[in-house]
Amino acid sequence: MGVTLTGRELEIMTILWQLGSGTVAQVRERLPDDLAYTTVLSLIRTMEEKELVRHEEEGRAYRYHPLIQEKAVRRTALKQLVETLFEGAPELLMTQLVSDRRLSDEDLRRIRALIDERLPAGGS
Repeated sequence: MGVTLTGRELEIMTILWQLGSGTVAQVRERLPDDLAYTTVLSLIRTMEEKELVRHEEEGRAYRYHPLIQEKAVRRTALKQLVETLFEGAPELLMTQLVSDRRLSDEDLRRIRALIDERLPAGGS
């Protein structure tokens, strides 16, 4: 099984993926909620215990680096989403996705192109 993150862990990891690495203060200022510094520090330390991040000393602060890849987390989250909300049927997810009226024609063309790339020549 892949890596599963809590909602808050995912927020922190997303920030670290975007930055490449970051201090507690840098992560805290980018979080959508105004959490106390000590709360963010506690969350990141727990993530370090889970081997999701590692730190290196940078002056008086620690700089945290992600140890897991965003792609691996996406894959696990998508698999869980399909299994729990779409009865294990990826075609139900795709039906929901392409039925979304907020998708532009360009979005739909890109999705079609990705599907066409995956289909073998001859379309069967």
